[in-house]
Amino acid sequence: MWLVAFIVCLVLSGLTAFPLVHELHWAEDLLRSSASPVPEHFPALMEWITKVRVGLDEADAKHPFVLYGTDWLAFAHLVIAVAFYGPYRDPVRNIWVIEFGMIACAGIIPLALICGPIRDIPFWWSVIDMSFGVFGVIPLLVVRRMIKRLEALERTPLPEPAPTAAAAG
Repeated sequence: MWLVAFIVCLVLSGLTAFPLVHELHWAEDLLRSSASPVPEHFPALMEWITKVRVGLDEADAKHPFVLYGTDWLAFAHLVIAVAFYGPYRDPVRNIWVIEFGMIACAGIIPLALICGPIRDIPFWWSVIDMSFGVFGVIPLLVVRRMIKRLEALERTPLPEPAPTAAAAG
C-alpha cells in the first residue's frame, strides 16, 4: 500500500507538470476568489503565484520552448514511477530502487538550498519544495523496513519435518 501510494504520487506529480500554464491560471483565480483568505492572510504567496503565472505566460507566448523543460520534468516523474514497479513485483531483489528513491528524496534538500537562491526562489517556497523529500522518504523508509523483514524471513531455514510413524516403520 505504501509503495502504491508513492507510485501514485509520482505519477500525479508528473502529470500535473504538463499543464503548468493552465494550472497557474486556475490556482491564481481560485486564490483570488472572494472565499479565499490567501490575499489577505498570505500576501507573499499571492504575489509569488502571480509572479510565476506572469513568467509562465511570457515564456509560453514568447519562448514556448522553455516550457519543454517542464515536459521533461513530467516525463522523468513518470519514468521514475515505472521503476518502482520492480520493488512491487519482487521487493527483496529490487530493494535498490527503494534506496535510490531515498537518496533522491535526500537530494531534494541541497538542490533547493543551492538552486533556490540562484533562481531567486523565496526561501519559504524552497521549504515547501524540500518537504517533498522529507515526506517522500517516509513511505520509502516504511517499505524498506518491510522488505528487510521479508528478506530475513526468506533467509530463515525451515525446520526439518518431524519423522512420522509411517516413515519410521
